[in-house]
Amino acid sequence: MEQVKVFLSEEDMPKQWYNIQADMPTPLGPPFHPATMEIATPEQMNLIFPMALLEQEMSPQAYFDIPEEVMQVLALWRPTPLQRARNLEKALDTPARIYFKNESVSPAGSHKPNTSVPQAFYNKAEGINRIATETGAGQWGSAMSLACNLFGLDCTVYMVRVSYDQKPYRKSMINTWGAEIFASPSDQTNAGRAALEADPDMPGSLGLAISEAVEDAATHEDTNYSLGSVLAHVCLHQTIIGEEAIRQMNSINEKPDVVIGCIGGGSNFAGLTFPYIREKINGMAVDILAVEPASCPSVTKGVYTYDYGDMAHMAPIVQMHTLGHTFMPPGIHAGGLRYHGMSPLVSRLAEDGLLNAIAVPQLDCFESGLLFAQSEGIIPAPETTHAIRGAVLEALKAKEEGKEKVILFNLSGHGHFDMSAYDAYLSGQLSNYDYPKEMVDQALSQLPTVELPLMD
Repeated sequence: MEQVKVFLSEEDMPKQWYNIQADMPTPLGPPFHPATMEIATPEQMNLIFPMALLEQEMSPQAYFDIPEEVMQVLALWRPTPLQRARNLEKALDTPARIYFKNESVSPAGSHKPNTSVPQAFYNKAEGINRIATETGAGQWGSAMSLACNLFGLDCTVYMVRVSYDQKPYRKSMINTWGAEIFASPSDQTNAGRAALEADPDMPGSLGLAISEAVEDAATHEDTNYSLGSVLAHVCLHQTIIGEEAIRQMNSINEKPDVVIGCIGGGSNFAGLTFPYIREKINGMAVDILAVEPASCPSVTKGVYTYDYGDMAHMAPIVQMHTLGHTFMPPGIHAGGLRYHGMSPLVSRLAEDGLLNAIAVPQLDCFESGLLFAQSEGIIPAPETTHAIRGAVLEALKAKEEGKEKVILFNLSGHGHFDMSAYDAYLSGQLSNYDYPKEMVDQALSQLPTVELPLMD
């Protein structure tokens, strides 16, 4: 029988996270405090983040040991399988060999617990009692509620309203793990109340939900804020995916020609690709492909500059690809990709030419997601269909060129809570949406102005 899955034993699970900042050809620009417009200090950021995470955020150290307590929890589902998509290959009639890292096997159904677990651990270790966070499609809110439950923390989740309405059972899942959840904009915070006053029917955005969660954390002494993507320490925790994948691919004598992930904030993409970008920097011949929605094209249509991380100007100002912090995305079903900015690390690597990005329309993604579900049996999350679309395009290119190619992508989560999206697609109710350039230009006209210190 042809091998489908490649496993690692628990003993072979990576014991360290990889910090790509150690190998980047260009360092990140410093974060700025949104109130003072000066470079943010660790002491200022310690108001909402534990110092252990801030060390990981700002350190050039190449590797961080994974705490034993975190390893014990990760072992509930890790290492995750590497799988060969043989049926998809046959359906596409391609000479390419397609592999995917199956992150849908976690208790929360996605890659997100890879960072929610260590974040809960470090906050608990520093005496924090409650976490406030946001979520787009619900994957992160589910993962954070799971982690808080396991480490005995309270949890409050602000979920983007359009996804809150589209995915009611995410609320049930989050409540089952003991967290409370509010649709954002909510009446729980000043940021939410102001948004509702301006537009009672506002669908919400990740930028606004972040504002609410940051405000919640900043106004409660026992509460910290937790972010599920974008920041360096989040990307760091996710690299366990790529470190496992390298070991698994090596065990079957395969090396990918292209490594693919979807991007919204950047975490699942970073998790799989950063270890491979390290190998690329060290001479490996591999292409890195980031796939984003055409309706929220932060890398392909945004600009690389400093911008607020949220709508209410409470989160740090960081250098990244952005569509502008006032950007209000359409209600596409890939809710986890609806963010105005991109991870500063992913953005910097794109600027340095170490990865390529493409934007793909919603209908094409669902077409590829449906093909994957019907050939491989796994119903992917709408976010993940963007990575699948990228893999399909690469496989069809290999077919056209008549060349063998090894393709690896990250199956970042399953779509069991997203069936309303598939209903809409199958009934012809979904449409494509390209974010108009004039609306991007309008949002970009409101960027903050910061002054970098002169270098010696």
